[in-house]
Amino acid sequence: MSSSDIPDSVARNIVDWTKTNAEYTDRRAPEAWAQEEITWVIWRIPESELQVLPDLEGLDVVELGCGTAYFSAWLAKRGARPVGVDPTPAQLETARRMQRETGIEFPLVEAPGERVPLPDASFDLAHSEYGAALWAVPERWIAEAARLLRPGGELVFLTNSVLATLCMPDEGVAQERLLRPQFGMYAFEWPDQVGVEYHIPHGEWIRVLRAHGFEIEALYELQAPEGAQTHSCYNFVTAEWGRKWPAEEIWKARKRG
Repeated sequence: MSSSDIPDSVARNIVDWTKTNAEYTDRRAPEAWAQEEITWVIWRIPESELQVLPDLEGLDVVELGCGTAYFSAWLAKRGARPVGVDPTPAQLETARRMQRETGIEFPLVEAPGERVPLPDASFDLAHSEYGAALWAVPERWIAEAARLLRPGGELVFLTNSVLATLCMPDEGVAQERLLRPQFGMYAFEWPDQVGVEYHIPHGEWIRVLRAHGFEIEALYELQAPEGAQTHSCYNFVTAEWGRKWPAEEIWKARKRG
């Protein structure tokens, strides 16, 4: 794949995430890297409660769209051998700073999820917490995940729920009614960002995953726990909304042997 084959959305998303790094993720990185418990984004639901991930000890893991790589750091603390992949230099520079400060070291690769310069069949687990799952072309990054995984390897990714996307206005928080059609949903360009997000319905996720050799094992639709507060940054849904409907979903699939 030549550089001309990289989608235009990659450059646009780098612009957005360079800005987000300056405004938020660089500042938050020390707290995120210091966290001992693996949790899942908006509502910080503990992995010990959901039990999505396999036993991590000794696993080769690639994180597609790692950002500041705090999730890879959590995996490393549990005995995994992660490699973080991200297209945004500013995010990776924050990750490198945190590696120097914490002593938690693993490879970091500057690349988009649609084209990862790593060998075939190198990993036991491919993971994306938002990252490529939200910001990369679905068919392309899923194909890369399949290529990078060994037979029997697992894919785990988290993204916004389909329902939350359908209830999102162009500006403001998710509403308690449908605001946009499900048919034809794909690339989304929001008024407050330069980048492009990708949201597809469940049926399309199933089609794409199976087309690239995955068997789907689970879909977790995450509910805000009792006492949850609306997140100061991920405030496109309120805690009240998240108690009624899933704002996020985690897919778990396995590459056919």
